Parts: sequence; C-alpha cells; structure tokens
Amino acid sequence: MNCYTKWVTHVVFPVHEWLKKHTTVAVRKDMEKTQWLAASDLKKLQLDNLKSFLKEVEQRVPYYRNLFKTLNFDPNKLNSLEELSHLPLTDKSIIRQHSNELKALDATGLSRFNTGGSSGEPLVFFIGKNRVSHDVAAKWRATRWWGVDIGDPEIVVWGSPIELGKQDRIKLIRDKLLRTHLLPAFEMSEAKLDEFVQHIQALKPKMLFGYPSALAHIARHAQKHNKKLNDLGIKVAFVTSERLYDHQREMIETTFGCPVANGYGGRDAGFIAHQCPAGGMHITAEDIIVEIIDKQGQVLPVGEEGEIVITHLATADFPFIRYRTGDIAKLSNDLCACGLGLPLLKDIQGRTTDFVVAKDGTVLHGLALIYVLRDLPGIGGFKIIQTSLDETRIQIARDQGYDSACEETIQQTFKKRLGTDVAIHIDYVDHIEKEKSGKFRYVVSHVELKE
Repeated sequence: MNCYTKWVTHVVFPVHEWLKKHTTVAVRKDMEKTQWLAASDLKKLQLDNLKSFLKEVEQRVPYYRNLFKTLNFDPNKLNSLEELSHLPLTDKSIIRQHSNELKALDATGLSRFNTGGSSGEPLVFFIGKNRVSHDVAAKWRATRWWGVDIGDPEIVVWGSPIELGKQDRIKLIRDKLLRTHLLPAFEMSEAKLDEFVQHIQALKPKMLFGYPSALAHIARHAQKHNKKLNDLGIKVAFVTSERLYDHQREMIETTFGCPVANGYGGRDAGFIAHQCPAGGMHITAEDIIVEIIDKQGQVLPVGEEGEIVITHLATADFPFIRYRTGDIAKLSNDLCACGLGLPLLKDIQGRTTDFVVAKDGTVLHGLALIYVLRDLPGIGGFKIIQTSLDETRIQIARDQGYDSACEETIQQTFKKRLGTDVAIHIDYVDHIEKEKSGKFRYVVSHVELKE
C-alpha cells in the first residue's frame, strides 16, 4: 500500500463516511474479525443479530408489528436460525403493496432506490444509512481479500442511471480523491470502446469493477485491435449484477492479465456473497441470512438447489425479511481453503427467468442454448427471448464468417432442445440492446416455471 492509498484509507474515506453519518469503517473492522469465526460461533452471532433485528423491527415497523401480532411471533423466544421460517416469505409484490407500512416510523434520511425491472417486476424501495454502511463495508472487506484498498486506482464500468445521475461537483471531487473513474456501460460504440481502452492504459488501475458483459466487451474489443492490457498491474477484476459465464471469465482474465472475482447480490438484497482468491463464494453472514427454498416455499437442506431467500439484518429502516430473490443456488458445508469461516454459496445459476422451458415441460438452463450460439462463427452478439412454449426469438448481430449453415445449425439445435414443432425466429440486428441499467441478459423467458 503506497502513501496515497494509506492516506485515503485511514484519513480521507473515514472522514467522508463520518460526514455522511455512516459507520462503514467500524463495520468493516468488525467484519474482518468475525470472518475468522468457527461455524458454530458464527451461527451464534447470526442468531444474536437476528433477534436484535427482529425486536427492533417489531418496535419500529408497522407492517411487521401487525404481522408478528397476528402470527403470535415473539422475537425474544427465537432459539434457532431455523425458526426464521415461521415468518412468511416476502416478494416484490408484497413490498409494493405495503411500501408505506414497511418504513420505520422514526426513520430519517431514507434514500429511494429501484431495481431495473429486468425480471419484469421493477421495485421501488428505501435504504437507510445503516444498510449503506454495511453494504459498503462488505464490498470493502472483499476488495481487501485481493490486496486492493480504498484509494487504489479503480475503474468502474457501470451503467445505472442512479450512479450516473449523481455526477455533481461533490461526487466528482470525492471520486477524484478516491481515484475512482467511471466509464458508462450503456454506451459502447466503437469510438467509445477505443476511449475506454486508452483510459485503462493511461490510468493503470489496480482494480476493475463492473458488469461481466461490459468488461468482456471491452476485452474483446482490445483483443480485436491488438491493444495490450495485460501488463498494467491490474490485481483483480470484480464483476457483479449479472451471471458470470466461463467464456467471459476467460476473456477478462486473458486480456487484463488478472483474476476475476465474482460478486453476487443486488440493490434490493444487498451484497450477498463475494469470491475470495481461493475461489469460495463467501456469504456476508454477519449481515445476511440465506435460506434455500423449493417451489412450494419450503426450506431445503444444505446442498440442495433452490431459490435464494435472504434476510438482511441491517435493514430495520425498511426491512427485507425472507425476501425472494428469484435466483437459484445452493448452500455448502464445505470449508474454503482460504481459512475464512464465512459460509459458502455454490452453483449460482441466475434468475428463474434465465431458464427456458421445452415444449414437453422440461426446464433447461439458458446455457443449453447459449453455448449453441457461442460456438458458431460470425456471431458478434445475441439475445434469446422465449415468448411462449411455442415460440422463441433470437436476436443476432452478425459478424464475418456467419452464413446460411449457421442459421440451419441454430434452427436444428434449438428445435432439438425445445421441441420439433417450436417456431424459432431469427432476427438480424445491428447490435444487441442492453437493459436500461446498462446490464445485459443473454436469455429472457416469459414462460412461467411450473411447480
């Protein structure tokens, strides 16, 4: 750590957080102690934090005060984490319906946020200073696992209007002091990509942070134009907010000469898990309790795959309790080689809308179709949209090498996997549109998964 980074880490950023009335620094320091706890001690910490959280919610939040009373649920009598399942699941529709009742009566300084609605269900919700402090601390801890600290040069490839809409003078000064440089992910023309590559070469960042699709897109452009980026001293590329595919990881690591660290979470659910250098996806267990449920909403044993449900213990101002993420994964009892005691999340497969359904009802992960297109020559970009059991549309941006044989292969393979009588329509486009947030999705299915 050089002198400037030390100054930012120990002086500038702590003062910044103190002025914003955030407790980020103290939370991060505590997390760097509790991350080494044994599993039994960590579960005890979680239970203590859960009881305190639920008692606070009962006192401050009208929705849960009434719910606990109706269910005769007493947080003081909670004896195990498993008893959390006595409370009902929460989803976007419930939060939208009861938004005002979910705000703590004495909450002040709440910030309004919203999800991008890529699942078809945008959500407006509110976050307090405690939640912000814990989320920033969780991310900060994870970067330090990789030898990167606040104040090290960082390039953020992001596309959310929430971030880009706050480029006021104060934030620009802050970003300059912290050496954080933002590149807008939703505008990636050839000219812009040239600028991005030049910017990365000039800055020589210690860390990249962004959508995997965006970083892979920049990497692909650099390779195409023989621009060398693997000698800049980049330590790690953090990717988040989208599913990370193997071909993206390989492209990013090869081009930038650094490992890729996956991060899983969202605006609504928080920073759920981060990858360590040994490869484990560690859950932020001090703040977040993860349950895995089946299609009937029942909690599954460790090791079984199902939907991720989270309870974020730093959200008493606007609680997320047993919140359905729509994502699929499983918990693991494995111990990570890094030595951290934090539990592991495995086989994160993305949203239920990243799956497709064959005509006979067979559920397939989108990868079953994605790799058909990835392996064909001449495809610059694509997006698969399953409109119904009877129809799937494919948007393709053609490149050199694409011909009628490719189209025939697509038709045959997709029909083989989805059904011989399924209509496969190919739409040729100049480029593939991203979501409004700047994120990209390879697969979108409008077919409801049957229970």
